[in-house]
Amino acid sequence: MTDKSVENSIKTTRAALENTLDAIEDKLDVKKQTSALVERTKASYETNPVPYIVGATAAAIVVAGLVAWAIFSGDDD
Repeated sequence: MTDKSVENSIKTTRAALENTLDAIEDKLDVKKQTSALVERTKASYETNPVPYIVGATAAAIVVAGLVAWAIFSGDDD
């Protein structure tokens, strides 16, 4: 290999490593990932809100059931 080809190989490898490290940094950036998740969720809700409404209703029923169970259960030891 010539010196130029070795230098080009090193430059290519460094660029690939830099891209890989940038991708890893993006994946580990919690604030950025959370923001992206919120945007995807908003877009999904705007497209079809029915699953979110059903899920929220189910969660409310579960919470109400647990509260009722805690209040009216006969375990008053």
